[in-house]
Amino acid sequence: MYNWLLANRKNQHKETGKGSTYAKDAKLLTKLRNGDEFPWLKEGIAQSQQASVRNLDTSHKKFYKKETNAPKFKKKSNRQSLKLPQNFELTRNRLQIPKLKQAIKVVIDRPIEGRIVSCTISKTPSGKYYASFACEVDIDPKPELDTVVGLDLGLKTMVVTSDDQQITNPQYYRNNEKKLKYLNRQLSKKQKGSNNRNKARLRYAKAHEHVTNKRIHNLHEETSKIVNENQVIIVEDLNVKGMIKNHKLAKSIQDVSWGELLRQLEYKSKWYGRTFHKINRFFPSSKTCNGCSFVLGTLPLATREWQCPSCNQINDRDLNAAKNIRDQGILELKNLARATSPSGCGMQSDVKQKLGEALCSSGESLNQDTNRSSF
Repeated sequence: MYNWLLANRKNQHKETGKGSTYAKDAKLLTKLRNGDEFPWLKEGIAQSQQASVRNLDTSHKKFYKKETNAPKFKKKSNRQSLKLPQNFELTRNRLQIPKLKQAIKVVIDRPIEGRIVSCTISKTPSGKYYASFACEVDIDPKPELDTVVGLDLGLKTMVVTSDDQQITNPQYYRNNEKKLKYLNRQLSKKQKGSNNRNKARLRYAKAHEHVTNKRIHNLHEETSKIVNENQVIIVEDLNVKGMIKNHKLAKSIQDVSWGELLRQLEYKSKWYGRTFHKINRFFPSSKTCNGCSFVLGTLPLATREWQCPSCNQINDRDLNAAKNIRDQGILELKNLARATSPSGCGMQSDVKQKLGEALCSSGESLNQDTNRSSF
């Protein structure tokens, strides 16, 4: 349905120069379901087909706002999903969905919180089925703190904080790469279409799924700890997609999963009333001395420690970068607060969310760690 409507929109735009809307596509879906051209459409769930129409319309709106690329045709893959906006029921360990006479037995791994909005049933490449529920939940913010932290992301050490805490990179893919290569070779030797090939494919998919699950679980633990312990979190605005194009670092960058780490920090900060701020990616955080603000001309990636020619301070590359990220973020947030509220304090709630209580009630504590004279 998604691909058919996308092709229809492209043809319509080519002929008339105008696009379509959700209302027009929804009427077209009703016409197709009641017509004789595609009788099998009635066998499917109407609400799920309408969800595909909504997804296509959302993709086009984001494209027109220049938030994403143009919608593309979806291809049939091992990962399949079905969205149920309504007419489903979850009771104890049974899930009742339309078009099925008997309920599906499910194992609930966590209590359902809030009001259920929709249900999505998905099948992973390893052959497992999952039902995920989108719920409306009122999340209480965490108690406010006066701590500000800068985070420097790396490969050998996943995160180095400005208060000299290090989070090591577990390297889940690297540690399981030998096993994954072996399973991939076994899969390539099996005859296409045979049962043995399907069994080998499932073993290979389960191994990849195991690596992914461990990585995501670790990221959730570390990001939750950072959000719980800090009021203001400052990071660099990394161009992860561009950095992956470097074939020498692509595998390591994907294994450490910087993009997912930043995504989790951002939405958890919004949930719990924390301030999440990104500084410009071109800011020379590693080459700038945190003691005197001297900027080096060049700093090779292999150099992990350097001595400042101006003040002779010995800087650890990652810790120095984390401190500079913190200080630059504080400076930007202060300028933002001044631009929004001339009086400095008594700010509106949106600016307070941007800087927490740091500038009004804890301004002195912020400046204690900011020892760069240029600030």
